[in-house]
Parts: sequence; structure tokens; C-alpha cells
Amino acid sequence: MHRTPLIAANWKMNGSAALAQDMTAALNELSQGTTTVVVCPPATLLTAFTNPKTFALGGQTLSHEVSGAFTGELSANLLLEAGATYVIVGHSERRELNFETDALIAAKLSRAVAAGLTPILCVGESLSERQQEKTQQVLARQLDAVYASQPELLANSVIAYEPIWAIGTGESATPEQAQATHHFIRQHLAKYNSQSAVTVKLLYGGSVNADNCVALFQQADIDGALVGGASLKPVEFAQICLAVTKGAKE
Repeated sequence: MHRTPLIAANWKMNGSAALAQDMTAALNELSQGTTTVVVCPPATLLTAFTNPKTFALGGQTLSHEVSGAFTGELSANLLLEAGATYVIVGHSERRELNFETDALIAAKLSRAVAAGLTPILCVGESLSERQQEKTQQVLARQLDAVYASQPELLANSVIAYEPIWAIGTGESATPEQAQATHHFIRQHLAKYNSQSAVTVKLLYGGSVNADNCVALFQQADIDGALVGGASLKPVEFAQICLAVTKGAKE
């Protein structure tokens, strides 16, 4: 099954209007091939991307509410009006630092799809959970919380596996480790919708860079990457976007 690759940049609380322009210039030099490229900057920088020809924009989170008295929150419609078509949901930093629960993340993903945004759902285990061989148990819980009661949302989702122990540490799962986990995720998703489990894009995240990305992209169930630190370097991020074609699978 050939799935169109997707590369997403998560700038987190970094960046500037100048970087937005530099990134636009670097990515607009790429040919418009089949790879989907998404840049998720801080929300205040979405409108700084004035001419994104070869890539889409995304938010880093959203509210589960439509609108109202929720100071500091961003609704799906506000993100859409700012130019976003994707949104990251359930990143481990939101789960840990902002105390987002599985139930809240499920509500956010549902709201995103209802509004017309494509959610990038993040799942992943901590180092201690991996050492206790609980990776599959943790991932199953996180996926079940979203899709067990809403299997129809899977067809409109992207899922990013981000082992928490590899985020920002310079450590990365080996291609074989990442593939094994992605294969488990795809098998588990088949319990909700077998067709969507085949077609859904599964991304790997966790210290992805220009040096390790090609080997990752060659794995059968890895359809791209959610890139952190390297996405703040326009030239390197463009190299990662190009590298997905070298690992493209038929």
C-alpha cells in the first residue's frame, strides 16, 4: 500500500517572523511532489508565512471548545482563519506540562475534525514505561481513548509515534525499533477500522534529523516524521523533506 509521505515541523515555543520567511524561501524551492510538508509554528507566526507554495501550515494545539470565555485558548476556527489546515493534538509536552488527559485529547481531536482541520495525534511512552515493557500497553490506551468510541475519525487523522525518551535528547529509536512499534500501531488501529488502518499516515518523531531520516523512511509502516529541533533549521529541514523520496516505498 503506497501512502503519500508527510513531514511536519513542530517549532514548539521557538521561531520568529524572520525564520518564517527563511523557511518559506527554503521550502518553496522544493518541487511540488507527492510529499506533504506541514509547518507548525507558534500560532502568532502563522500569518508570517505570506507565500507558502509547497507546504501547509498547522497549529500546535487547540481548544476542545468552539468559542467563549476561555482566555488564552485557540479555537479550531481561529486556527483556520490564520491559515492552518493541520493541528498537533496530544503532544507529550501538552500531556505532561499542561496536564492534558486522554479524554481531553479525544475531545480536541473530535473538534479538529469537525472543523475541517487534520489532526496529528501524538502518542508515545516514557523511558520508564519502555524499560518496564509497557510500550504497547501505553499506546493502546492512548489510541483507544480517541478512536474506540469514534472510529470514523481515524480516516481524517494522522498519527505520530513519539517515544518521549527520544524527544529533544539526541537519542532516537533504531529504524527497526520504530518499525516494530509502528507495525503494532497499525495492527491495533485495524480493530477500529481495517481500511483506515491501511491508509492512515504514521509518522515517527524523536530527534529526527538529516542523518537518520532516510533509514527511518525506508521502513514499511513509517510514512514520514514529526520533526522538532531540526525543523528550526531551514536548510536541514528541507533536506529531510527531500530525503523522504529516497526512502519512499511502493
